[in-house]
Parts: sequence; structure tokens; C-alpha cells
Amino acid sequence: MVETVKREVRGTNSYLGRDTLDPRVIAAMASVPRHRFVPEKQTGAAYRNEPLPIGHGQTISQPYIVAIMTDLLDLSPEDRVLEVGTGSGYQAAILAKTVASVFTIEIVEPLARRSTALLAELGYDNVETRFGDGYYGWQEEAPIDAIVVTAAASHVPPPLLEQLAHGGKLIIPVGSRFMVQQLVLVEKGIDGEVSLRQVLPVRFVPLTGEHD
Repeated sequence: MVETVKREVRGTNSYLGRDTLDPRVIAAMASVPRHRFVPEKQTGAAYRNEPLPIGHGQTISQPYIVAIMTDLLDLSPEDRVLEVGTGSGYQAAILAKTVASVFTIEIVEPLARRSTALLAELGYDNVETRFGDGYYGWQEEAPIDAIVVTAAASHVPPPLLEQLAHGGKLIIPVGSRFMVQQLVLVEKGIDGEVSLRQVLPVRFVPLTGEHD
């Protein structure tokens, strides 16, 4: 799986602006047991480079997407990261191997319960989970060094921009739920100025909640 991800990164370097991944991201991808984060009937496909259904209309993203979304944030070991859309818990586990603290929010309650229990069982004790609407972020933990949104929105949620630290990065799929979206990398300068860069076309389940 990891070798496949590396090849995909090299093949899309013109989009990503890089042809290799941070060694810490590679190490995380190699060490997290992806088969534990998919339904039992999907375990045979767990290490394929493809998204898989996890129930409740949600999916676990393909490994390549998880890897590049993590890598594009240019994370440091001491960073505190917010994830919007825990889903299976796999992205949170990858982040937990890469940074100091992860705060992750899931709006689908059965998934929130399952991922919370699994992350605790597997010993990811630097991950804090919450059931709720991630559109509004996690104000108590702001400012956050980096934010990853694992569902597509029509726009970058203003509460997340406000909670992003100066010098921080946010990555999110933006676009219609019925069409291919664009993976967007948002950078907040030290002066608070915000810039956006479209990275590559993607397809994600929609970000749901009261804002929808």
C-alpha cells in the first residue's frame, strides 16, 4: 500500500508541488493497521488504494488521499491538529503518529462512538474525540496549528478559519456534492492574511450539519 501511495505521489507531483512524502507521514502510513478501521467484510480490501464504505453513507478515504492531505499540511511533531469528520478514525490515527495532539469531530453518532472506542483500544491516547458538528470547529482548543476536513463543503467554513493559528494550514475539499470537488489548501499567514491554492480534483462525501 505504501509503495502504491509513493508511486501515486510521484505521478501527481505537478499537482502537489512535491514528488515525495515527509518520512514521518510514510512511517505513519506503514504503521497504522488500516484493516482495523474498516468493516469486517471489507478487511480483504483494506490495503488497496481505494476508498471503502464504512456504513451510514460514509467512506474511509483511499490511502493516497489520506497521505497527501496529511503531508500538504507540513506538520511539525509539536503541532495540534483539528480533524473535521472522524469517520472510521483512520485519518486521526495517521495524524496521531505525526503530531502531538489531535482533536477530531464526527457528526454521525454511531461512527463517533465506534471510532472513539477503536482509537482508545489501539492506544492513540493523544487523540481527543467529540460527537458534534465540525463546521463550527473546536473553539476551546483554538488556535489550532492545522486543520483537515474530510468531507466536501461548498466553501471554507469561517469558524475554522478563525480558529486556525497564524502561520497554520487548512486542507479541505470544496465543491458540489454532486460533482468532482477541488482539494483546497488554505494558508493563514503570520499577519493573518489568507491564501488558497487548488491542489487537485477529488470526490468526497458532503459535509453535513446545521449550516447545510
